[in-house]
This record gives sequence, structure tokens and C-alpha cells, in this order.
Amino acid sequence: MGKKVGSEKISREDGYLYYLGKDGYVWRAHMKHKSGGSKKRVGSEKISKRGGYMYYLGKDGYVYEAQLKNA
Repeated sequence: MGKKVGSEKISREDGYLYYLGKDGYVWRAHMKHKSGGSKKRVGSEKISKRGGYMYYLGKDGYVYEAQLKNA
């Protein structure tokens, strides 16, 4: 599995997709394509990204990194 890299806990809401953006902050977007909503930054902690790693928000609300197999 992954290694915890973030210290800020993000509270999740139903109907949103959470991801780590290119700028290193956690963002959320509506899951439905035609919902008309826009993206919103939800985290204030900046995560420095490394090449060959995937970043995701775990069930506990913290950011994790996992090494890609063929990177």
C-alpha cells in the first residue's frame, strides 16, 4: 500500500471526487459530469510531488503516495 505523506485531515462529502492537483494541493470536483459545479481547493497543505509516484486521498482523510510499478 501507500505511505502517508500529508499531515492535514480532509473531511469528505458524498458526491465529490478528491485528488491532488498539479499545484500540490487537494482539490474536489463533482462526480457527475453535468452537475454544473466547479472545482474547489479543500486543503491548505502543499504536498511536494515526486516522479514515479501516485498520490491519493485515503479513507481516513490523509494524503498517501504509492510507487508506480513501471515508472
